[in-house]
Amino acid sequence: MNNVFTYDVVIIGGAIMGSSAAFWLSRMNPDLDILVIEPDPSYAKSSTALSVASVRQQFTTAVNVEISRFGINFIKNVQVWLGQGGGVDSLGFQENGYLFLSGSAQSETVLRQACAMQCEKGAQTELLTPDALKARFDWLNVDDIHLASFGAKDEGWFDNMSLLGGFRKAAQHQGVKFLRDRVVAIEGTNSRISSVKLESTGTIFAANIINAAGTSANDILEMLGEGLPVEPRKRTVFMIDAPNAIHPDAPLMVCHSGFYLRPEHNHWICAIVPKDDHRAEKDDFEPDLHLFEDSLWPKLYERAPGFDAVKVLSAWAGHYAYNTLDQNAIIGRHQNWHNLFLMNGFSGHGLQQAPAVGRGIAELVLHGAYQTIDLSDLGVDRILEGRPFAEKAIV
Repeated sequence: MNNVFTYDVVIIGGAIMGSSAAFWLSRMNPDLDILVIEPDPSYAKSSTALSVASVRQQFTTAVNVEISRFGINFIKNVQVWLGQGGGVDSLGFQENGYLFLSGSAQSETVLRQACAMQCEKGAQTELLTPDALKARFDWLNVDDIHLASFGAKDEGWFDNMSLLGGFRKAAQHQGVKFLRDRVVAIEGTNSRISSVKLESTGTIFAANIINAAGTSANDILEMLGEGLPVEPRKRTVFMIDAPNAIHPDAPLMVCHSGFYLRPEHNHWICAIVPKDDHRAEKDDFEPDLHLFEDSLWPKLYERAPGFDAVKVLSAWAGHYAYNTLDQNAIIGRHQNWHNLFLMNGFSGHGLQQAPAVGRGIAELVLHGAYQTIDLSDLGVDRILEGRPFAEKAIV
């Protein structure tokens, strides 16, 4: 087709990041013509939809703590932020907290340093000795624990798809157009992108382009002869029944042995990073069921004897948009393409970061600088220079 359209902003990817950016841009400047391009508006295989939908302040970099603190405020007050156009009254925030377990002197030092920084930023993270940990969670085995950090306030989980739906509906209410299509080419000269070509619709001219393509972020950059260290990494999540370990008030626990666990009513959700973690095929969403008996169940039982009897009720696999350089987000203007903005590589914590990152990208597009949270530590320059800015608390 030879159709030609022109927009002020074209956003490639309509899941949580793209929809957040669209919401904030249209809120800050209602006169903008904004188009969001999304190949699958069901979002069935998006990282957003397959997330375990949690939020925490327990990060090791200050900017991530600031991002999450705004995200928590947004999640708790979603109706106020999105307004009636979002159609969301509540995200059902379950404030059970997050619990990180340290099993070595080195990781204990990291926990102590991170806790001090988090509290300076306004979090209420507590450090728990093994005795204090056992007193609070008597169902845990603490024999090998050096220290734990616990965020009892403003940490937990929520309804991921209602947040996505709210962003999208509010953006549409504010005039944003969403289009089901796929980007097949991008053209540009003199460090500026001029247009994107779509599989079905034709050519779209845009003053600004935002790459919010999730695990396909690198594919978009390759159309410009560039690249990103972002690739899909598969994570299999298990829903299990453990009749001897029913603790619906338990926090989301991140164990130093490599797994996480949280309650889901009277059941549990859990996952483990595979030992041979590697780039996943884009169409591989088959759960790696062997991981439960081979790797995960022994670690669960070692951590809590109540997991002696366990039944897997269901399992699903999702993909992280994994930043192989430093497992931190890549946010900001691309130095080689002055009207290209990136929000990519969130490595499993994008959902909780979407409210603040969408706002930040909107500020950058409209004003040329961040006005609320300074996200420059997560800028694209470090990627182009191969200069890691590592986030150590990756789950």
